[in-house]
Amino acid sequence: MSFIENLNNKLILIPIALLALTSQTKAQTFKGIKAEVEIQAIGTTSGVVPFWMRSNQFGSTPSVGASASFIARFHRDYSIPSSVDSVSGKKKLLDWGFGFDGRANAGKESEIQLIEAYAKVRAGIFQLKGGRTKDVMGLNGDTSLSSGNFSVSGNALGIPKIELSIPNYYTLPVFNGLFAIKGNFVHGWVGKTRILDVITGSQSSNQVYTIQNTHPATYFHQKSLYVRLGREDWKLKLYGGFNHQVYWGNEKEAYGPNFKLSPLKSFFYVATGKSYGATGVPTSKIGNQLGSVDLGAEYDFNSIKVMVYRQTFYDVGALSKLANIRDGLNGISLENKNYNRKNRGFEWKKALFEFFYSKDQAGYPWSTPTKSGDEDYYNNFYYMEGWSYKRMGLGNPLITTRDDARKGQAYRYADNFINNRVVAVHFGLSGSVQDWDFTTKLTYSKNYGTFGTSIYGGSTGSIRNPQTTNIFVPADQFSFYLEGMRPINKGYSLGFATALDQGKLLYNSYGLLLKLRKSW
Repeated sequence: MSFIENLNNKLILIPIALLALTSQTKAQTFKGIKAEVEIQAIGTTSGVVPFWMRSNQFGSTPSVGASASFIARFHRDYSIPSSVDSVSGKKKLLDWGFGFDGRANAGKESEIQLIEAYAKVRAGIFQLKGGRTKDVMGLNGDTSLSSGNFSVSGNALGIPKIELSIPNYYTLPVFNGLFAIKGNFVHGWVGKTRILDVITGSQSSNQVYTIQNTHPATYFHQKSLYVRLGREDWKLKLYGGFNHQVYWGNEKEAYGPNFKLSPLKSFFYVATGKSYGATGVPTSKIGNQLGSVDLGAEYDFNSIKVMVYRQTFYDVGALSKLANIRDGLNGISLENKNYNRKNRGFEWKKALFEFFYSKDQAGYPWSTPTKSGDEDYYNNFYYMEGWSYKRMGLGNPLITTRDDARKGQAYRYADNFINNRVVAVHFGLSGSVQDWDFTTKLTYSKNYGTFGTSIYGGSTGSIRNPQTTNIFVPADQFSFYLEGMRPINKGYSLGFATALDQGKLLYNSYGLLLKLRKSW
């Protein structure tokens, strides 16, 4: 058994150990456990769940058509950071928590979904967490209102993982508290993942690489580091950082004995982004690697807090030459510091505006040439379903999979994401009206397929493959979402959600969801 395989077998026991540890805690701590049960009834037209009713829901999606759902949630979060132990009177160094979220759908597609199941332990500024979690990755003004982070948006189910992190900004004890940092390091288990039967080399060599195992066990690697510049009492704070994600694992099973790296050395190549190639193995970074480089600024006015942010994308290497620098997620969020839910009129809590652009990709004939060619976001030459998990995209859902798009559009056989050249404007708003809490989203996009289905064609270095057939027809798309929730009494809440899709990219559809929730 290899070192990595042995390590994986041991790491996968950590969530169990965390749960066992928390079960030994005194019974009085279980007073902090919160629970919810919820029933839903939903109806959709055209046999399609509208875009914002199913996107960025952490994989918790209703069935198409008329259906009913039952949802149960349990969780215990940490005590507040400044809390003290009731016995010793000292500040708590250790704390723990857990979460569970399960959903059962009954309808045209009946199923049971495990949305979340994890345990976590906090020691000082550090956190160890294991299981399936509702996590996102990227600098963002408000993840509940955003169109979605490029790297991990919360669109798909969480990948089971072990994570060591500094989850909240920690002020460094130097320079009078000027700098604060946070970050994480993750190892996850994706499961057996489909890869291509045959992989072609560069068009200049015309070499073909035969794959011996097309369903190897795949792992997930993630790391991030973010820095905040500005003391706690400053009105202006600046942010910057990066995140890096990789699908990888068992390359020797795929390529056979031609792949010479040990599992441990393969992990080093994965974590550092180093390229590898050999006879019978195409030269490339190991696995499917992508992420974003993020910048932001926040200013605290007397009544409104404003944050501007940008995520700059990288996938196959163009960003190292700034060749795809035009692409990015740009946003501004406004937080109403005077928000008071008790006011019975209209009260806005948070507003967000975003401009999403992924059309460039360093794929035009006049773009700065790179060895890897156009970025072709989320697609991958090795993993057939690209940047997805259980057939749902992990990143921003505006980049469209073959399953979600209308039938009849052009696509390449090996592409799971058939539309990754997108120009979109997005608006999100949350607040309250009378006794109702509401959230709404509106998105308009123009969609241009991929470079592989454009007249310019896909590219590798200076070699291009212009197309005259199989051309993606540009499509406009509008999507709307409105959700409302109001408390009734004795822990009960009543809510609804409605959504609409109109355009040429997705099927036109309308959906209405009614829900009743009981909280303890």
